[in-house]
Amino acid sequence: MPTVGVKRDLLFQALGRTYTDEEFDELCFEFGLELDEITSEKEIISREQGDSKASGASDIILYKIDVPANRYDLLCLEGLVRGLQVFKNRIEEPRYRRVSPVSGESQKLIITKETAAVRPYAVAAVLRNITFTQQRYDSFIELQEKLHQNICRKRSLVAIGTHDLDAISGPFTYTAKPPGDISFKPLNQTKEYTATQLMSLYKTDSHLRHYLHIIEDKPVYPVIYDSNGIVLSMPPIINGDHSKITLHTKNVFIECTATDVTKAKIVLDIIVTMFSEYCSQPFTKEKLSSEFINRKVGINESTEKIAQLLTRMCLRSQATGFGDEIEVEIPPTRSDIIHACDIMEDAAIAYGFNNIIRTTPRTYTVANQKCSVEFIPISFPQCSQEDIADKLGKKISETRAAHISNPKTAEFQVARTTLLPGLLKTIAANRKMPLPLKLFEVSDVVLKDETKGRHSTFFPGRCAEVFVRGKSVGRLGVLHPDVISRFELTMPCSALEIDIEPFL
Repeated sequence: MPTVGVKRDLLFQALGRTYTDEEFDELCFEFGLELDEITSEKEIISREQGDSKASGASDIILYKIDVPANRYDLLCLEGLVRGLQVFKNRIEEPRYRRVSPVSGESQKLIITKETAAVRPYAVAAVLRNITFTQQRYDSFIELQEKLHQNICRKRSLVAIGTHDLDAISGPFTYTAKPPGDISFKPLNQTKEYTATQLMSLYKTDSHLRHYLHIIEDKPVYPVIYDSNGIVLSMPPIINGDHSKITLHTKNVFIECTATDVTKAKIVLDIIVTMFSEYCSQPFTKEKLSSEFINRKVGINESTEKIAQLLTRMCLRSQATGFGDEIEVEIPPTRSDIIHACDIMEDAAIAYGFNNIIRTTPRTYTVANQKCSVEFIPISFPQCSQEDIADKLGKKISETRAAHISNPKTAEFQVARTTLLPGLLKTIAANRKMPLPLKLFEVSDVVLKDETKGRHSTFFPGRCAEVFVRGKSVGRLGVLHPDVISRFELTMPCSALEIDIEPFL
């Protein structure tokens, strides 16, 4: 589940009232969310990097809130507040509409056939007469990053570009060219670079280097120009500096390039609907029966009451007057609604899971472990070459790894030769949890042959090999400091890995 971090006082200000931590935790539960952690920037840095690094960091209280993976409309403060306010009947659910520009002429984004070779789809929209503050601007940027990491799959499916419309002029052209033919000044740089030079420049950039593989082996790179030949962006890597947005931007041109056009439209809808409330004109159907919802949820409510419950979930609903039929209006923010069952789930949330009377299921079953299954793997047996080699202080040639031809992603380049990287990555993803962390995993590894490999993974002199009946079954020891730092950990770690197959 994605986690949204919001400043507590700013959240309460937007909600129009304050809550105790317990009260807000209960509100989140009622709405189908979870208050995962109450912390601060200073506490996070202190826990992950030590007290010395946390000096001068902010003490402002942060709420870390887990939201469902399919509720992209809750990934920012604006959407979270709007959803809770509608849920508590403090505001009506917004209705969105497209507004034509005063000039009457809409902007155009022209897509050329060359993009088919690299990133074939693009959609765009304009937010007009918007007013940014520093907090709104920060939230706008953070939402894009949240979307990039979730539905956009780290920009591989969709990449978002936002631009100051008043600094550029349409119509805009989305095309693809050889990297040597693309030249512009990228965001926050002082001179122009060719696309080839940019790929070299960003190989050492801690943020952008993770996206280079998406296009670096392509014969042409995607690029967006305005009518004067000014480069807006080279998706999915970087925007141009000329059109960057600031606190003074009034009209925002949003473009989403993609390999999946459906997800591109969802992403565009989310950005536009979340921030249209800051525009001068803020906010601009499926049918099902109440019997269906009553039966599936296990309640007995009138058609009108169920319509009210759905309206609290930002699904404007009304009884049609034809029997128990309900007409539900699906807003562009709710891309997760694809079936009547999704609507039924929202009705259950609004009714309150704790208010549903417990009943004994009509079908009585007893579960038991399937006799043919003794161990079930809980993680992928594939990983990146970096995980089992560079990060463990080894050369890939020393790992006895079985390589996967034409892997779909960098995370599936080889079959893992050790369970250790998976455990260390799990710890890295849970650094906020209190120490000590003790993780155990039983699963398969894959080795090409019986050749003994070197284990520079461990600290010299602090490693031992485990033998059973004269056969080596594993190793234990203190991990090498270089291994620890490559997994971005700050505490010493010991590890024991053994092959349990001889015992089965």
